Amino acid sequence: MNQDLEHKRHTLAHLLAAAVLTVRPDAKRTIGPAIDDGFYFDFEFPTPINEKDLEKIEKQMRRILPSWTSMDRHELSPEDAKAEYPQNPYKHELIDEFSKDGGTLSFYKSGEYWDLCRGGHCENPAHEIAPDSFKLDRIAGAYWRGDEKNTMLTRIYGLAFDTKEELDEYIANREEAKKRDHRKIAREQGLLVFSDLVGSGMPLFTPKGNIIRSEIIRFSRELNAELGFGEVHTPNINKGELFKISGHYDQYKEDMLQAKSQYVDDEMFLKPMNCPQHTQIFDSELRSYRDLPIRYADFAVLYRDERPGELSGLTRLRAFSQDDGHIFCREDQIESEISNVLKAIQKALAVYKIDYWMRLSLRDPAKKEKYLGEDAIWEKAEGIMRNLLVSQKIPHKEALGEAAFYGPKIDIMAVDALKREWQISTIQLDFNQPARFGLSYIAEDGNKKTPSMIHRALVGSPDRFMGILMEHYAGAFPTWLSPVQARILPVSEKFNQYASEVEKILKTGGIRVEVDAANESLGKKIRAAKEKKIPYLLVVGEKEVTDGTVSVESRDHGKSEAAEAVEAFAARLTDEIRNRS
Repeated sequence: MNQDLEHKRHTLAHLLAAAVLTVRPDAKRTIGPAIDDGFYFDFEFPTPINEKDLEKIEKQMRRILPSWTSMDRHELSPEDAKAEYPQNPYKHELIDEFSKDGGTLSFYKSGEYWDLCRGGHCENPAHEIAPDSFKLDRIAGAYWRGDEKNTMLTRIYGLAFDTKEELDEYIANREEAKKRDHRKIAREQGLLVFSDLVGSGMPLFTPKGNIIRSEIIRFSRELNAELGFGEVHTPNINKGELFKISGHYDQYKEDMLQAKSQYVDDEMFLKPMNCPQHTQIFDSELRSYRDLPIRYADFAVLYRDERPGELSGLTRLRAFSQDDGHIFCREDQIESEISNVLKAIQKALAVYKIDYWMRLSLRDPAKKEKYLGEDAIWEKAEGIMRNLLVSQKIPHKEALGEAAFYGPKIDIMAVDALKREWQISTIQLDFNQPARFGLSYIAEDGNKKTPSMIHRALVGSPDRFMGILMEHYAGAFPTWLSPVQARILPVSEKFNQYASEVEKILKTGGIRVEVDAANESLGKKIRAAKEKKIPYLLVVGEKEVTDGTVSVESRDHGKSEAAEAVEAFAARLTDEIRNRS
């Protein structure tokens, strides 16, 4: 979010509160920030509001806006500030909090409205905010300060963009997103289920769903082989001591799931990441500078203790895999190793036909306690990553506070068909964990030296990426990913035998095919197959039996003008699948 838009959205939160107080003067104001698609404000209403009230409030916002020609800052003492909010315990709590170190409090005024605020607004709202660029969106409940022990408030959400066109596009994309919701597609296509008996955030993939997941993993395995990775397999449960050394115990423990043995007293955890285990494989034997780089890949299941309210289908899980990998290398090998991984990621995303941009994620120097290692280590690692991107003229944005707790990273931000951004692939440079585990190799001069460690994921979690792809493709997977690549539709039951013969030929070529032998009309069979978004429909009847052909209809390109010989179609489809085209 650019700063100008953030300021508009924050100003609109003030405008919303001003309009609410004209429509419902009995409301108690609390807080109202800018958010990714607009703004919200929380209120306590003596009696509930409804959608009709939202219409009135939105109209009132537009009536007030022309009079807001400035946002003027004022300084008030805590006592005077509280006097502005008689019988409002929420504002009094904030005033006490903001004034605990003494001094005055900032208020901002526009028109007849003013409110306690730290700033970040339009200088001239009437001039800068287009009256058709915002819209009140919905009402929700929200606990005061996010604590369920506190009062439940009413949150009013608004959408806001720079122009009406951007607002309309966002609303249209959001409606399209509902149709593309991967949970809906998964139900319709029978790809996966969630069970309360198994646990929330832990998906169960059906045979069809597992085909898609396995194809994603297979492609990542091919890329790993090209990069020279050896695949390892590591246990799901590990002693807490491992994570104490790695730093996860101190920096990440609240997101880790604990395990308990009936026979030993060891503190144990389900692993959230593979990197600590990979250090132990590296450390299992003496290494020479000639052995480096050493590359390990791992698809073991990881576990993170996500909060129930944050779980969301496949895109936020408690149990998931990653196409994870770690490189142990000399410092002079860092740039070439990262460059090679970047090329593999770019190759993968070109095949998946998904756009992306790159983010250089850095440590927040104002919150050093969140990170491992000394300043010099971070300056060195961040300098290497920045110089690599700049020297290779790779466009990127920098983001403070987005680094891993052990090192900076290059994050690949995928942009789907609805222009939503997803952080998927990542490359992380880590000088901390190798030192903490005492890893070493024998350098050319005969002395021991600590290796550098590169963490990387090509598409991130195959499970999460599958959910992203479902929505990106709207359920119409490319042929190589589709659980069913072709469905044979006999015109009537008397052609079922020929359909089975065609099926056998296609399966011999490794094509995933099925026959719809139901006693239904051809039209109904075609509609059923199209609902499942199967890439190819093969109609067989009297003429096809006589000629040894199939009549082909492609989901993406329509009907073929002429029937194809079965072997010719099989060869063409096999080639399409092999090339992931």
